[in-house]
Amino acid sequence: MNQSRPKVKKSRALGIALTPKAVKYFEARPYPPGEHGRGRKQSSDYKVRLLEKQRLRAQYDISERQMVRAYDRARKVEGKTGEALIVELERRLDALVLRSGLARTIYQARQMVVHGHISVNDRKVDKPSFRVRPGDVVMVRERSREKHPFQVAREGGYATDGETPRYLEVNLQALAFRLDRDPNRKEIPVICDEQLVVEYYAR
Repeated sequence: MNQSRPKVKKSRALGIALTPKAVKYFEARPYPPGEHGRGRKQSSDYKVRLLEKQRLRAQYDISERQMVRAYDRARKVEGKTGEALIVELERRLDALVLRSGLARTIYQARQMVVHGHISVNDRKVDKPSFRVRPGDVVMVRERSREKHPFQVAREGGYATDGETPRYLEVNLQALAFRLDRDPNRKEIPVICDEQLVVEYYAR
């Protein structure tokens, strides 16, 4: 079943392109879906913060419960809670599979993990929420390497136009990457005013 249409609608509603396919639709219609999409809307402080939280959730494709857990962990970290939250989410296995160029979208990255195609330090991991630690080596398992998506990945078919994030050391030919260190917020390619998200949860 083609899920592209709902993703496009969701992208327009949130104001961000969630998939490469959504980009062209979003550029053509940069306003929310529906007949009143271009109408003037009143926006409260609560609504602004809620939208920002939903945008962040959508970019990592996580549930509200997962988001709250990540926020609770981020609150315990020294420094800015918002930045710690983004770093916390970025260390998810599915997010790093996406950033490395092994997958085209966060949805595909999650599927790769859930279906058991990915290993961390030579052990199969099928939980997208698995938190990768600096020094961990992530690779496509031997039995999965000849599958079409990974052949595409090996040729650089999913690599983004931007540079590979500096916190990753990637070898696409080997279908592997390593998290060298914790990411810095400014290096993470996520569109979000994280302070608004913190204010949403702190209310």
